[in-house]
Amino acid sequence: MNDSTLLLVGHGSRNRDGNNEILSFAAQWRERHVGRRIDVCFIEHAEVLLDEGLDRAAEGSRHVVVLPFILNAAGHVKMELPAAVEAARQRHPGVRFSCTRHLGMGREILAVLQAQLDALMHALAVPDPQTTGVILLGRGSSDAGANGELARMARWLFEDNEHELVDLAFTGVTWPRLETVVQRQARLGMAQICIVPVYLFSGVLIDRIQAQVARLRTQYPQIAFALGGHFGFDRGIFDLLDTRVAGADLAEGGLLECDGCKYRQAAEAEHLHHHGHEHHAHA
Repeated sequence: MNDSTLLLVGHGSRNRDGNNEILSFAAQWRERHVGRRIDVCFIEHAEVLLDEGLDRAAEGSRHVVVLPFILNAAGHVKMELPAAVEAARQRHPGVRFSCTRHLGMGREILAVLQAQLDALMHALAVPDPQTTGVILLGRGSSDAGANGELARMARWLFEDNEHELVDLAFTGVTWPRLETVVQRQARLGMAQICIVPVYLFSGVLIDRIQAQVARLRTQYPQIAFALGGHFGFDRGIFDLLDTRVAGADLAEGGLLECDGCKYRQAAEAEHLHHHGHEHHAHA
């Protein structure tokens, strides 16, 4: 009998490479925690989904620690995950289930984004930040709170650097989109633009971003573009998960900061445990 099992819950991607990268991440994380049981499941677009993942983790374990391996708390984290964990508690009354916060947009992620920006500036031969625009490019959600977390990252990057412009753009669902923000920065005289995707792993949207930037380079030949990549294997992500696990000894009923979320409350009132309010543009 294992005392505890760590269950890494990925978003899931229609691009198989993205899911394989999460499995590879888990393998590397196990190397940092020899002897600990670390399982993986996905919310969608994968073979092992939430219910099966929770059931597998519960087998032979007294305590399952669920780690939402997701940057932003939108519908998946606020509704589907709590509902799935609660259902698992009913199916496995002898097993304790705890759920940590999602990765979130705190100082740890800011440090990863700053390292990305620094690398892009070096790729451009360290130009004047006053004429180098920065675009933080997120997935986009109809959940205003999730978009707001990304807006905070853009503001913190602005505070910590000397760039005249640090803007926010989204790949889908909400606005502004990348092309609109590039047009705006070009109009304001930026000679270089650093695009920092806020994505953990590869996926359909990463491919789309690369195609968009290729087109923008043709449209704006006078601007030097530098495009970052996904950063799920950054050491800071491993460290952040370790911090989450260290603080995972939660009360039996404790489950995320979203228990009082208006979306979840409305869903429970109508017995709807799906993510209909979010309409994600999935990777």
